[in-house]
Amino acid sequence: MDVYRLRKDFPLLAGSEDSEKPIYLDSASQTLRPRSVMEAMDEYYESFPACAGRSAHKLATEISIRCDEVRSKAANFLGAEDSSEISFLKNATEGLNTIIFGCGLERGDEVVTTDYEHNSVHVPLLRASETIGIRRRIVDSLPDGTFDLESFEEVMSRRVKLVAACLTSNVTGYTLPAKEVVDIAHSHGAAVVFDAAQTAPSRRVDARELDADFVVACAHKMLGPSGVGIMYARRELSERLDPRMLGGHGVAYVDRDSYELLPPPERFEAGLQNYAGIVGTGAAIDYLNAVGLEEVFGHELSLNRRLTRALRSIPGVDILEPADPNLRGGMLGFNLAGFIPHDVAVILDHSRGIMLRAGRLCCHSIFEARGIEGCARASFYLYNTTEEVEALAEAVEDMTAGL
Repeated sequence: MDVYRLRKDFPLLAGSEDSEKPIYLDSASQTLRPRSVMEAMDEYYESFPACAGRSAHKLATEISIRCDEVRSKAANFLGAEDSSEISFLKNATEGLNTIIFGCGLERGDEVVTTDYEHNSVHVPLLRASETIGIRRRIVDSLPDGTFDLESFEEVMSRRVKLVAACLTSNVTGYTLPAKEVVDIAHSHGAAVVFDAAQTAPSRRVDARELDADFVVACAHKMLGPSGVGIMYARRELSERLDPRMLGGHGVAYVDRDSYELLPPPERFEAGLQNYAGIVGTGAAIDYLNAVGLEEVFGHELSLNRRLTRALRSIPGVDILEPADPNLRGGMLGFNLAGFIPHDVAVILDHSRGIMLRAGRLCCHSIFEARGIEGCARASFYLYNTTEEVEALAEAVEDMTAGL
């Protein structure tokens, strides 16, 4: 993979040679977008700026066809059996809420999660505990930061109706053993939803191969536009899944006293959709397929190994577990003695133009449980270089030297 050639596709990184380019190491929050994605969105606004699935004129027909094409691309990307198993929502959070509140959980049912769930799973389950009366079972990670498969199997029973698991942690980058989790859950009759927001950008997530029931991802973490979530729901389950939002386009028939929902996926797509975003998502999938996810993931690992070696040699740097960079994919969370995480990020940004994420990363519960204030997180993607990683290590070392 020619990183330097790819960087030319990203306007923020493709300035003249003598221009000062930012060192963007915050792709786990939101990736940069290549020109092809922006051009696809511009084409929608310039050439067929209409609503899909409604009017019969040429512009509406064109965007309807384009949305169907992107749905097929997303189905292939996530290993869906049929494109009808793919719904476009406004983000991954909406997808997770749709599944948690729409899958028929009842009082006394149990839901099992990891101890590092993003708030997009954690908070809805807290609400479901309050409003429905479900019981939450949390599997604590092992001391090395990996998933405790043995403890997971011990908490499983016929009372568990749903396993809601972060496939790849947005804090540590660790990816759990997905197939084993699904097999154990299904042996107890539980459905499985994977939050794949941090996995899909660089690793193959094949819903059929994993036998997962639900998978949720978001375009803005995989070179696509903001405002587009992708929800995979196994066909037989999606037909029983209640939508969280109702209105136009999601219904087949309405009279004064009743309504009939359209079949999936339309029933989950009520109201005006982000058509430009959907078209841009298709361009992002095309870009990733052209580069190759294996190439992207291998590049992330290479950068993580390099940065891990460099930071380990600096006194006062504490890297979040797992210690092995090969288990952290494209993320590295760390703390620096004498600095709070927010200050680390601000100083690096203002002094070197190095952009990180800092704080509790929308994953408050794991930091609370471990008694940690938060962390600074560097996250890499296909456009980052070894020089940028070395610049971060050098800047951190300079910060420690000033203590």
